[in-house]
Order: sequence, then C-alpha cells, then structure tokens
Amino acid sequence: MKRTKPELKNEIKFRLDNIATYTLSNGLKLFYLRKEKLPMIRLNFVIEAGGKFDALASPGTARLTSQTIDEGADGLSALELSDEFDLLGTDFSISADNDFIIFSLQSLTENFCKSIELLSKVILKPDFPGKEFEREKKKLTVSIMQLKDDPEMIAEQIFDKIIFGNHYYGLPVRGYLGSVENINLNDIKNHYQKHFKAENSFIAAAGNIPYEDFFHSAEKYFNTLPSSSEKILLPESIEASDKKVFVYNKPDSVQTEIRIGYLSGRRNLSDYFSKLLLNTIFGGQFNSRLNSNLREKKGFTYGIHSQFIYYKNSGYFSISTSVSSENTFEAVKEILSEIQNLEKGVTKEELEFAKTSLTRKFPLNFENYRQLTSNLSALAIHQLPLSYFNNYLQNLNTVTLYQVNEQAKKLSQADMKIILVGNKNTFENDFKNNGFELMNVNEKGEVL
Repeated sequence: MKRTKPELKNEIKFRLDNIATYTLSNGLKLFYLRKEKLPMIRLNFVIEAGGKFDALASPGTARLTSQTIDEGADGLSALELSDEFDLLGTDFSISADNDFIIFSLQSLTENFCKSIELLSKVILKPDFPGKEFEREKKKLTVSIMQLKDDPEMIAEQIFDKIIFGNHYYGLPVRGYLGSVENINLNDIKNHYQKHFKAENSFIAAAGNIPYEDFFHSAEKYFNTLPSSSEKILLPESIEASDKKVFVYNKPDSVQTEIRIGYLSGRRNLSDYFSKLLLNTIFGGQFNSRLNSNLREKKGFTYGIHSQFIYYKNSGYFSISTSVSSENTFEAVKEILSEIQNLEKGVTKEELEFAKTSLTRKFPLNFENYRQLTSNLSALAIHQLPLSYFNNYLQNLNTVTLYQVNEQAKKLSQADMKIILVGNKNTFENDFKNNGFELMNVNEKGEVL
C-alpha cells in the first residue's frame, strides 16, 4: 500500500471575540475577556511606575516600592493582609520591571469582590510602615549581594548597560548595592505619590464574571485612584558605546557567559512579524541556525537562544549562551559567522517551516488565565488594536521572503556588542590575536 506523507497546512482558526474595554470616571482603562469555562478570574493591575522612573543615582526605588507596598494597608498589617488572601484562596503577587509595577490577583469568582477590595486597599491605602520598609530594604540588598556571584545575572546587567548606555533602560530594576542602601522611606512614598495615577494605569483581566459586574466592581473600588494632567517626560536619546567586546573577569569561572546584541528599536506592526520569523529561523527555536551550529555541529553549548525584546519605549536584539572557557573565542567566531551569513538571506523552506511552527504554537499562548491577562496587557502596553490576535495568523503568514530577507540584511549589518563574563586569561590572547580590542568592565558595565 502506498504511503504519503501528510501535508502540513497553516489553516488554524483562532478568534478572541469577547474582549471588552471600558474607561472609569477617573480615566483608568479596563480590558476584560469573558471566559466561562472555570469559576475563576485573573486580574493584572498595571501601573506605569517601573524602574525607568528611578533617578540615575537611585535605581531600585521602584522595586523597593513594589516590595513594601503590601507590608500594611488601611490599618491591616502585612500578615493580616496575607491571611485574608489565603482564607479566600486568592493568589496575590506584586512585581516590578523596567516600565511597570504589576499587581496580579487570581481568585474564585465567588470571592472576587472581597479579593478586589483587599487589592484596592493595597493600591490606594498603603501604610508604608517604617519597620517593614527597613526589612524589605535589607532583603533587597542581600539578594543583590548574592547576585554578584551569579555570572548569568552579571552578564545581563552588563549587557543592558552597554546596549543602553546612561539611558534609563540601562539600569537594573533591582538597583545596585550602594544605590539601594541610600534609598529612604520618603523616596518610596514620593515614588508612590508621583506615579500611582489613573492615567498611568490599566487593568487587564479574564474570568467568569459578567462584563457589567466586572466593570461595576472596578468602578466601585478604584474610582478614587487620583488623576493628574502632569506629563512626566523621560530622556529618549540613547548613546551606546562605540566599542565592541566587553569583558568582566571571573578568574574562578570554568565557563563563559556570552551575550551579543544591539539596540533594535521599539515594537511596531510594520516589521514585528518579519523580525519574529527571522529570529525563529536564526535562534528562536531548537532547530535554529545558531543551535544547529553551536550545539549540534560544534558541541560548544547545551543551548543558544536569540530574541527581540520589546520595552514600552525601546527594544533590543540579544543572543545568549554559555560555553566552556577554552571554547569562548571559537563560539563567538561561529556566532558572528552566522550573523554575517544572514547577508545571503534565508530560504523559502526555512521561512515556511518557521511559519508552520509559529502558527501551530500560537493557540497554546491562550490556554490559561495567566497567559490571557498577559496578552491583554500587551495590547494595552504596545497600543495594539483589539483585533490584533484575531489577525495575528494572517499577518504572520502573509509575510514575504523578501520582507524577512530585508530584516536579515539589517541584522547582518547591525553594530553588535559582545559581552563576556568568565576567566579572561583563558581567551584573551585568542581575541587579541584576531584583531579584537577587549574592554574591561565592572559588574555595572562601567569601563575600568
């Protein structure tokens, strides 16, 4: 009997037809998706109050604010707040990144009203008790001290500094040891007063609650979040270093953390999908060019990955891997060779495989409530149309080979920065003998 290989088709239908938006009387924007299968709801309250607003001399302020804000609110202690959430079976957490402070809450629908009331106390009526502030400050300084021995974190921190220079995205959200030690309670309160505003915030939620009930609850508990017409202007000019290779010496290291990348610009609809497809081919999946070369062919690493990262106001491209010290130069050489090979473009077969891979994985990004609220948040952050996800597969699959190869050409010509964290003595001569100038840096990315 004749056997034929099944034909792969990109005919996957996907729609999110139930996203609704609403704006409260104070200007707070809501994005809500009704999901009726489970009796639960997840909510992200996102406030544009992240690390980019820290003064250059005091990175860590936003992170410390996020750690301290739930240490007592509206007369309830941190323990009492935690117990209340636990009794409701509600998962509550707070995080801070470069752009935002994010309050995440997941609860049963029957306990949602009480849960959102507790959330409103944390956001609107924090007590900022001095004793708890000092404890959280100590925890943050200890974690920073511990990270000084983590080569991966050092590499990421230096990479950001080299790529962004003195721009606010070049600073670590967690701060430096010296900067955090100088932050006081008034700095935290001032950060809160200045940035916790309705027009700087939005709520993204998904759950089994009628639209009207959700919007009513949000209005009831958050209509007193203050508004302000004041616009906070941030410097947008970025002056990255003109040098190429930066080394943080760890004499005791047997491996080298490698980061290679460049400043690629903010996210936009005109080139997002062509960049996504190019990266999938180049270093975004297991059978990518980078992984096939450095892992499968050369055996330099267990894995290598590339990606385009998008903040609200900027973005970058990065390649990351770790290799044994003696293979550092050869690994970098192969990476640069693969980058250069992009000048020749990608093949039709590579592009079709990437489209098929991304198409078939796409629905998996909407399986749970965490993913749904994260994707709704992306709509708000990057000002994408509500129809964005419904048109995603069409936009992906209509990208042409010419468009991807135009991006490949740009990537091959980009001013790549190379960051190495490892035992310099094991690879220094290899780089110098091949014409590379090595710049020594400290853990902050400052040239020594």
